[in-house]
Amino acid sequence: MGNSKGTRRRFGAVRQYRSGRWTASYRGPDGEEFRSPQPFETKRDAEIWLSQIEADLTRENWQDPDAGAVNFERYALQWVAERGLAATTDELYRRLLRLHILPTFGDRDLDEITAPRVRTWRTERLATTEAPTTIAKAYRLLKAIMETAVDDELIRRNPSRIKGAGKESSAERQIATVAQVDALADAVGPRWRLMVFLGAYGPMRPEEQAELRRKDVDLEAMTIRVRMAAPELTMGKRALGDTKSEAGKRIVVLPAFLHIDLRRHLDWYSEKDKGAEGLLFVGEKGKPFRRSTFGRKWRKARERVGMPEGFRFYDLRHTGHTLATRSGATLKGTMVRAGQSSERAVLTYQHSDVERQQEIAGGLDDLVRAERRKGAKPHADQAADGPSGADLVRDA
Repeated sequence: MGNSKGTRRRFGAVRQYRSGRWTASYRGPDGEEFRSPQPFETKRDAEIWLSQIEADLTRENWQDPDAGAVNFERYALQWVAERGLAATTDELYRRLLRLHILPTFGDRDLDEITAPRVRTWRTERLATTEAPTTIAKAYRLLKAIMETAVDDELIRRNPSRIKGAGKESSAERQIATVAQVDALADAVGPRWRLMVFLGAYGPMRPEEQAELRRKDVDLEAMTIRVRMAAPELTMGKRALGDTKSEAGKRIVVLPAFLHIDLRRHLDWYSEKDKGAEGLLFVGEKGKPFRRSTFGRKWRKARERVGMPEGFRFYDLRHTGHTLATRSGATLKGTMVRAGQSSERAVLTYQHSDVERQQEIAGGLDDLVRAERRKGAKPHADQAADGPSGADLVRDA
């Protein structure tokens, strides 16, 4: 429709269509002309809109109305690719996008993702999944992507503004007793027995144990150096790389009761044909540790011992934290021992020397020996060359 008349102003211009409605236009900082996205019923409405645009330009808060016309899926995938993420984090983000975010927002432009649409998306996802912690992760990812879009001046404001939506409410982690840790170590089999003990009394993550080498073990000093990690991705590929954080690179002093278990494992089950570079944990056929293979053994062992179905291998770390604290370890010492760090903790938990770690290991040794004495039972299948680490304390 053509215009019947127009009015020039100090800033911009308003024109009336033959229909009686009004439109407004102005020139941006680069001289390009912009029109109002929709007509106005009155001239005053058009002038108010122009006044708001002028105020944004004056405050340097103006944004190109076409800037947000960027496809979300393309932007999100580029966002992930540019982060330089660890392999496991990259896999997690792409899975969250594929399963939870892109089905709703993948076809939309950034400026079409509004706060009401984000609220509706979250409500629907919570109603259709039994994993609210996963939705919390997906929400945090969406929020982070959209925050970068704000920084890139593609949108004015982050539409992810639901208070508490990114907070995970996980069930409290379970703690095993010393007897249960021993029973799990026995049930999982001699080849993987040490892995259970290192998970609890190290306490080491499974991906850290997967990359331990014979050279990392000092049997005389009872220490293990954690240098790298090899998590297994969903498709079975080992992603060799750095530990979860810089704090993960550490020397762990083990309690003395593990000496025989550690020596036996080095002699019987470690990868010896590669010398010092041999892996500490390999399967029956000499292949590197596989999460899927060990997972089956772990579930069977958990069932045999009578542990709850929700008790994960990672919960051994929580057991280790708890026992170390009971034995007198400080929070700082416990965090360093477990290779934990966070932005909040970096300045607080900077250092814990080997001497202090030896004290923690000694406290653990005393605690575990005392607990084992309480429930000591004679073993009928002791090895010919002496008692195992679990049996050693019964003769101490």
